[in-house]
Amino acid sequence: MEARNNPTHHRAGTQQRATVVGAGIAGLAAALRLHQQGWDVVMIERAPARRSSGYLLNLHGPGYAAAERLGLLPALTPRDIGFFTSVLVHADGREKFRIPAAVAESAVGNRALSLFRGDLESALYDAVADLADIRFGTTVQTIDQTAEEVVVTLSDGTRLHSDLLVGADGVHSRVRELVFGAESEHFVDLGHMVGAFPLATVPEHVPEGAGTTFIGPGRTAAVMNFGPERSSAFFTYRCPDPTAELALGAAPALDRAFGDLGGGVADALRQLAADPATAYFDSVGQIVTDRWSQGRVVLLGDAAWCVTVFAGYGAALALDGADRLGTALAAHGDDIPTALATWETALRPEAHKRQALARKGIGRFAPSTRTQVWAGELMLRAIQLPGLRGLARRSIQRANN
Repeated sequence: MEARNNPTHHRAGTQQRATVVGAGIAGLAAALRLHQQGWDVVMIERAPARRSSGYLLNLHGPGYAAAERLGLLPALTPRDIGFFTSVLVHADGREKFRIPAAVAESAVGNRALSLFRGDLESALYDAVADLADIRFGTTVQTIDQTAEEVVVTLSDGTRLHSDLLVGADGVHSRVRELVFGAESEHFVDLGHMVGAFPLATVPEHVPEGAGTTFIGPGRTAAVMNFGPERSSAFFTYRCPDPTAELALGAAPALDRAFGDLGGGVADALRQLAADPATAYFDSVGQIVTDRWSQGRVVLLGDAAWCVTVFAGYGAALALDGADRLGTALAAHGDDIPTALATWETALRPEAHKRQALARKGIGRFAPSTRTQVWAGELMLRAIQLPGLRGLARRSIQRANN
């Protein structure tokens, strides 16, 4: 593992300063990585307090390796859900067939973690909280930069002078808007909505330690039961008018799209109706931009590339991108523009690859026809055969190389 306990100070002993906008996975990982090499970090987060909910994610391949290099594994391993049984269900909640945990374990291997997004954010926050100045309920108003520094004016009137500004503030990035242009110039709408939220009580129609999934034409609903305060629901569906859905709101929109379903889905929707503020609900789109950096400003994570939930790799790429960013900055010292350009050149092919895989993967989450639903189920049944498990494992390994 790379040694990071000997920070290099620049400019005749002056500590380098970074402002990181966004306290999600990418921003927290960047703050941690920069601190590990001696940077003074200020974090800006528009939310009034940290958020800890979210859907299930997987860390394997480069994402797992980045978590290891960042020193996160001791905190993440106890939160690992591990491999679990997946149950495909009919619309009324009756079981169709099961995919045993051993199938996923055989395909992915043992250098992998299954985590709720909130657990990964919590581990990152705990690692960073005492190391960085984190300012909640604050937004960026203006950004100005010279060859020597970047100056950020905040909503409270504060002006921050930094050597580097990291825009890790998500798909709807304020940093990207101010430096690279309006969101409409970079956002590619994929015509789907996604909703995810924690469940206050265990869904009674989902087996303990398992997840149930309904897949139908144009939609998928998954409900996870890992016990109290560890259960959650995830929904995605095809949508021709995301703006109208967002105006409707998470609970009414998801009820309209999935209210005909029974079992665990009905359990989850009832809980959402009782507490709609717990949901993450947004349109699904990718960010496509010619550059991720300009001068001393760099975009990271969803603000730069947004591979979407259809890729299943957003958190892993955020960790890997943050770790690689720190490596590039360490290698180039005070020449920050060159460091950022080098980092982008190395990482951009991986982001493009994941975006392409996500676009191909839409059919798995929202099949166009019943025939496609049937074909997907046939593949899931077949992958349980011993001879095909090795094929699945090799396919995953190729995707992570």
